[in-house]
Amino acid sequence: MAQKLVIVESPHKAKTIQKFLPKGYEVQATKGHLVDLPKSRLGINIEDNFEPDYINVRGRADTINMLKKEAKKADEVLLATDPDREGEAISWHVANFLGIDPNSNCRVEFHEVTKRAVIEAIDNKHPVDMNLVDSQQARRVLDRLVGYSISPFLWKKVKRGLSAGRVQSVVTRMIVDREEEIQKFQPQEYWQIDLDLKIKGDRKHFKAELKTEDGKKIKIENKEQADKIENIINENPLEITNVKERIRKQKAPLPFTTSTLQQAAYNILGMTSQRTMRTAQELFEGVNIKGRGMTGLITYLRTDSTRLAPEAIDETHTYIEKNYGEKYSSKNKRKVKTNSNVQDAHEAIRPTSIELHPEMIKDSLSNDQYRLYNLIWKRMLASQMSDSEIKVVDVNIKCKNLGFKAKGESLVFPGFSEVLGNNKKLISLPNITKESKLELLNINKEQKFTSPPSRFTEATLIKQLEENGIGRPSTYSPTISTIKNRGYVEVENKKLKPTDLGFIVTDLMKEHFQDIVDIKFTAGMEESLDKVAEGNKDWKNLIGLFYTDFKTELEEAQEKQDKVEIKDPISDEVCENCGVNMVIKNGKYGKFLACPNWPECKNTKPYFEKTDGVCPNCGGQLIKKKSKKGRTFYGCVNYPECDFSSWDLPTAYICPECSQTIFQKGLGKRKKYYCIDHGEFNESDLKKKMEE
Repeated sequence: MAQKLVIVESPHKAKTIQKFLPKGYEVQATKGHLVDLPKSRLGINIEDNFEPDYINVRGRADTINMLKKEAKKADEVLLATDPDREGEAISWHVANFLGIDPNSNCRVEFHEVTKRAVIEAIDNKHPVDMNLVDSQQARRVLDRLVGYSISPFLWKKVKRGLSAGRVQSVVTRMIVDREEEIQKFQPQEYWQIDLDLKIKGDRKHFKAELKTEDGKKIKIENKEQADKIENIINENPLEITNVKERIRKQKAPLPFTTSTLQQAAYNILGMTSQRTMRTAQELFEGVNIKGRGMTGLITYLRTDSTRLAPEAIDETHTYIEKNYGEKYSSKNKRKVKTNSNVQDAHEAIRPTSIELHPEMIKDSLSNDQYRLYNLIWKRMLASQMSDSEIKVVDVNIKCKNLGFKAKGESLVFPGFSEVLGNNKKLISLPNITKESKLELLNINKEQKFTSPPSRFTEATLIKQLEENGIGRPSTYSPTISTIKNRGYVEVENKKLKPTDLGFIVTDLMKEHFQDIVDIKFTAGMEESLDKVAEGNKDWKNLIGLFYTDFKTELEEAQEKQDKVEIKDPISDEVCENCGVNMVIKNGKYGKFLACPNWPECKNTKPYFEKTDGVCPNCGGQLIKKKSKKGRTFYGCVNYPECDFSSWDLPTAYICPECSQTIFQKGLGKRKKYYCIDHGEFNESDLKKKMEE
């Protein structure tokens, strides 16, 4: 029997695919790139039109030799690496060192690891897509030119260990710019007034908010204005001027792209983009399911398309009609607006089979795998369901020249929300007509202040990157990881906050390399790289145009920029050897304490970030820690003698009952304050205790 060798990237995927293929097929894995630019030098011949100097990746000789040996035994070699730029480049490199003509029908690609998809891919072999290869080469060379040129500049002018990058530098700049907006923000006072009302003869209370004065949108800037309005309300009758009912439809959400999956996983599951992509990769490559063996559970995870295969749509509609009824199935084809950056090579992220309900396979999945698969499965199901219908009642109320509005909502038909639930709690009104008589129960006046822009979370940053065309879905997660690992950005209360180092490096980049940290320039470069992938632009010409100006900027920066002195923050920890306060440094594994007299004194210690709380067990300081999976928790400084720990944030508030530390659970509107011994408290009560 003829021997055929199928080469994929992942050993895990190789196991899954092997069981789909008949005898005579052998599946082997490259385990990533086998050929790349050298790490120890630039590896680009600038004088020879930016020709890359590729070498075999160090430590990968055994894999290369194994593939050569297996290829010699095979009558045909099929290159089945991932269906994206990186996968295309890996196939091209493998074809070159195995002596395979890349223009022959040697390439197969599948977007889900199922038997049907794999067999169909083998039946539809095609040449290696050199446009995609050139696009990958262009990105690799661009990133190498930027990184290997600016990073040494930063080492010399700031300190060793720093790095710059075509995407990471502009992302850091976005986070720094947002922080500067927050620092410059001046809060403006305003007041909000609403009424507690009920209909005479009805027990149900409802609220009406002040919206207009003399028919124009009202803005209450101080207490005097608020008091004046309160007097008008007290001295004049309330009258219902209009009651309007309408049906509001909520459209079913689109299936996931890489970006929207990362955002939803962060917002709903609390998973970082890195954790999400790692888990999605496992689901794509295959999981050992009881009674089924290795099974690919989702389609390819790197995509910015919401397109779905017709057979997947049909299967999902059949499932909906069977399990929910015909009225829940949306038969209309949705017209989706896409921006010009979208590459439609792949489907959206969806389950390989909607029939594989998450609960059926829960016992075979890790916790992360189950939660993410459940999220993807529900989103696919919801995307093909009917719109949700909500009855909205708008009530306009007049009090002299003031206009108030009450709004009630009630669910008429759940549609897709039967699967996903409602995003917000619906509050209905009592039965109201224009003739109803109102009874005023209370006037609520509240002083407020405008809020500064919020720091980015990983989810909001990814959304901003996508909207601005910065990077591509596959780069979001590694970019965020890089700027955190370099010490340019830290996570505080789940928000991305630039460090002093992040400010310094960004200021240098803005001064000397304006294009590299310019959002429009970076987005324009992404568009040009996409044109290379489409075969509409020559990649070496693109690099040449970029490098001409970049080289001039680099030379001027090296000449003009003086050494930047960075002073490490001083801690209150004293070095036992020297008697001086130790300084806080950033290392590969986070912050640590070091003696400022280094290298004469090499004393170092772990750095503990203190909180405002004290341990309820022993009274020791509570400090911020990281779990093995990188999750923040809080523990006692006296560990291991005291083993107290909590996932919730210790605050400066103390319990009104026992004076112990109050903990904060959740963030924003969902946050709650509690004492371990005495339960929950209102923040206003805690503030009063602090004032005492």
